[in-house]
Amino acid sequence: MKSFLVLLAAAATASAHYTFPALVAGGTTTGQWQYVRKTTNYQSNGPVTDVTSTQIRCYELAPGTGAQTYEVAAGSTIGFTAQSSVSHPGTLQFYLAKVPSGKTAADWDGSGQVWFKIFEQGPNIAASGLTWPSQGLSKVTVPLPKSLPSGEYLFRVEHIALHSAGSAGGAQFYISCAQIKVTGGGNGSPGPLVSFPGAYSANDPGIKLNIYYPVPTSYTPPGPKVWSG
Repeated sequence: MKSFLVLLAAAATASAHYTFPALVAGGTTTGQWQYVRKTTNYQSNGPVTDVTSTQIRCYELAPGTGAQTYEVAAGSTIGFTAQSSVSHPGTLQFYLAKVPSGKTAADWDGSGQVWFKIFEQGPNIAASGLTWPSQGLSKVTVPLPKSLPSGEYLFRVEHIALHSAGSAGGAQFYISCAQIKVTGGGNGSPGPLVSFPGAYSANDPGIKLNIYYPVPTSYTPPGPKVWSG
């Protein structure tokens, strides 16, 4: 049984990787890399595996990739397309970081203790194994909190593929950051705030684990608690 599960994990490793190239907002899918910063894996589709690298932040190909900033209302639903779909089992998370005074979403690098989580989705757990709601999706979305203060933000999607995460460095991070301007916001106080890199360790239990054998009986996504507004 164990050898079969090892083969299953190897087969999963060989399947296609993916990117998150386009913003979805107001029922509209924008052009690829129009409002999303072009990522280092835009051609290879390969993942980030080093959680201490600055690539864990937005996986940017290079600063100033020419992305535009999309205006969206607080409380509305936004997200990303997945190219060619989320093919690996794993955890889906969304983060925001408010652009500081004197900067714009187009020229800010997202450094510092500025990121807060607005969504996390782990597995459904059963005795027969784990199922992952995000696996197979071609689009992933989340509602923005209604109390989110108005202003410009970096909007970050993160899918942590766990098919080969039995050892440190085995988890695969698929990441993109879009540039948005939130209007009609509230007076919420988002938090807790974390930095990228800094929010994760390679040995965090939500990052380093064997999802096939023995079958986990619980799972906690890595990072801070979700801020829901």
